[in-house]
Amino acid sequence: MAALPHRGVSELRRGPGPGGAARSVAWFRIIEQNSSVAWDAGATVYCIAVAMILGYETSGFAYHALEDAIRVLAEIGYGSVAITLDGHHLNPFDDGWPYRVKRVATLLRAHGLRCTVETGARFILDARRKHQPTLLSETSEKRERRIEYLFRSIDIAAELDADCVSLWSGAPEVSAASADLFQRLCDGLGFVLEHAERHRMPVGFEPEPGMLIETMEQFERLHRTMSHSLLGLTLDVGHVHCLDDGDLLDHLRQWQGELLNVHLEDMRRGIHEHLFFGEGEMNFTEIINCLSAITYRGPVHVELSRHSHDAVNVARRAYEFLEALWPKNET
Repeated sequence: MAALPHRGVSELRRGPGPGGAARSVAWFRIIEQNSSVAWDAGATVYCIAVAMILGYETSGFAYHALEDAIRVLAEIGYGSVAITLDGHHLNPFDDGWPYRVKRVATLLRAHGLRCTVETGARFILDARRKHQPTLLSETSEKRERRIEYLFRSIDIAAELDADCVSLWSGAPEVSAASADLFQRLCDGLGFVLEHAERHRMPVGFEPEPGMLIETMEQFERLHRTMSHSLLGLTLDVGHVHCLDDGDLLDHLRQWQGELLNVHLEDMRRGIHEHLFFGEGEMNFTEIINCLSAITYRGPVHVELSRHSHDAVNVARRAYEFLEALWPKNET
């Protein structure tokens, strides 16, 4: 199994990659530390031969120091770490975050790990209200607080050479017309994407159950409305199953050009609970094979945020489970 990336690419040219525009930027980042690159002499187009990367989310290591979690995941064999910026994991509002980010970047490089930055911390902005405030909040001051968090997340992602920053819409605290909520989201996301342009940082938008944008149809509308080259998709496969939101494999095929990041866990229909593999209803052989068939070359991150009490054992078991399913040609 080729979960770990391989170094050795010494020279890169910028140029359009396969798939959509957002994905081409992400692939440019990923290829820097992955297997082989074949250049067409004299052209700006690059050809890529890499494997998709198996990773794990640090939200499942809530009781570990971030540096310790990274070391454990590298020892197990993971090739990528999805870093959720939280109160004790690279808190972007701590005065010393630039120094800590440099330490983490050095650690990631030492272990040959890629990373993404995740922004789904539950109480990072409000100690009493989960996932609040959001881009949908009723006052501009509250929305600006979320935007500032996302700006700093993008800055940190750039320092880490992350493959993307993932985010979601949030859910409204106060009832409002759906058109007004959607406009708030588009306005706030516009500011975020403008900031992302400074670093050429892809932004993976994640449809999330219970939030304003929870289905793939809603994401399609948002993606079409924003029409931005850096806006792609972070797809949690369990969310599609939970909501019975159409055929998951069809979604993967349809959005392969914009797919930046995949979250993986088991789930049951109608229940938004992240389960260990085999405890739900999902067919992971089909999912992994489909990702391989569409030549997805980004990170696939296990998301088991409620398993931190047994993080090391769960991460190891998840790796063993997925290794057995990983396509043999992914080398």
